[in-house]
Amino acid sequence: MSNFRQVDRETGFLLLPSVDEWLPERHLARFVVEVIERLDLSAMVKAYRGSGSASYHPSMLLGLLVYGYATGVFSCRQLERATYDSVAFRFIAANDHPDHDTIATFRRRFLREIEGLFVQVLMLAREAGVLKLGTVALDGTKVHANASRHSALSYEHASKLEAQLKAEIKELMALAEAADSADAPDGMSVPQELARREERLARIAEAKAKIEARAKERFAREQADHEAKMRARAEKARKTGRKPGGRPPQPPTAGPGAKDQVNLTDEDSRIMPGPGGGFEQAYNAQAAVATGSLLVVANDVVQAANDKEQIAPTLAALAALPEALGKPEAMLADTGYFSNANVTACAAAKIAPLIALGRERHNLSWQDRFAKAPPAPDNPTPLKAMAHRLASPEGRQLYALRKQTPEPVFGIIKSVMGFRQFSLRGLEKVKGEWNLVTMAWNVKPMFALAPA
Repeated sequence: MSNFRQVDRETGFLLLPSVDEWLPERHLARFVVEVIERLDLSAMVKAYRGSGSASYHPSMLLGLLVYGYATGVFSCRQLERATYDSVAFRFIAANDHPDHDTIATFRRRFLREIEGLFVQVLMLAREAGVLKLGTVALDGTKVHANASRHSALSYEHASKLEAQLKAEIKELMALAEAADSADAPDGMSVPQELARREERLARIAEAKAKIEARAKERFAREQADHEAKMRARAEKARKTGRKPGGRPPQPPTAGPGAKDQVNLTDEDSRIMPGPGGGFEQAYNAQAAVATGSLLVVANDVVQAANDKEQIAPTLAALAALPEALGKPEAMLADTGYFSNANVTACAAAKIAPLIALGRERHNLSWQDRFAKAPPAPDNPTPLKAMAHRLASPEGRQLYALRKQTPEPVFGIIKSVMGFRQFSLRGLEKVKGEWNLVTMAWNVKPMFALAPA
């Protein structure tokens, strides 16, 4: 005869249950609650008026978001459902169940305050001995926007649609004037059709205006670059007394191009090349990661697919960190970040740059791998000093940390945590959400590295 434990779903609890007994002593949900209890949430608390019905405490709502993003639950509806289905979420919510509208409103409302909490979490990591700001590695990854690339409207197609809609409005106006003598199709309302086309015309005009504004800004930047190049050619000709070789740079073209476009769902997002080929509607998410702990110490989201202009903002973000966190000594980055200006900016910030001068060769021979460093140049420029550092065995060994620092972080965020697309729209909101994602990521290695 089989011997089974009794399955009884009817008998009630003899004593009232405690949510504290539902989780193991060492659990990520407990750690998230402990971390948030040590954060200064006074700015959030003061934002509530204190009148009307009692509100959920910011610490509880923030805990749901941080644990949700750390475990791959990003939708506010899924977070609400998890407070019923998941023991860990029940523990964080203290057996309460805030609805999805409350969670969504809290997330949108306090994105700016969460940015400050990101630094506070880093301070806790420093106090725990987890974080040491020695060498940081900078990289970027494309994250899908909450919009489809098929919702993008090009300037050329917008102009064609505009002409088509104006012609249709003219036809409908003629049909309305001849309504007594001509039969309109069954079920067709001329006023409704006119209103629909006028609304579409207004949206197209708005989209074209945005494309034209972007083109104007781009032309101003390109014109400034063109003038700088022409001045450099003229200065070179003056010094050498000879006409510079090569063709002179072509001046930029004013006005929008035919393929300039705007996305009607999220106008701040951009079409960017995807990692596996093709293009996607995305943002470029940046992260500076500490090599020793894999904690993200600075983050940003930009609209440019190219990483060339992201060194200076990252240096500014690192400089703004509290002195108690320490100061980075070196910065690693791939060739997408390389420029003479970026190397000079790192040297000016007293951070040793290790930025690849070009694409790395694969399958190096043992002679190349163990080759001695060339002699150090006399009075080197920042660029020459970095090139010598990269050629030395110590520099090659340090630069080798680049691949194993930010790339695993992005891989875990995307594949393990499951964050592949932003939930919010608009550049500022997306920046706030990426800040929340990286803060949730930081909690995970802090929990793993914390003593039992």
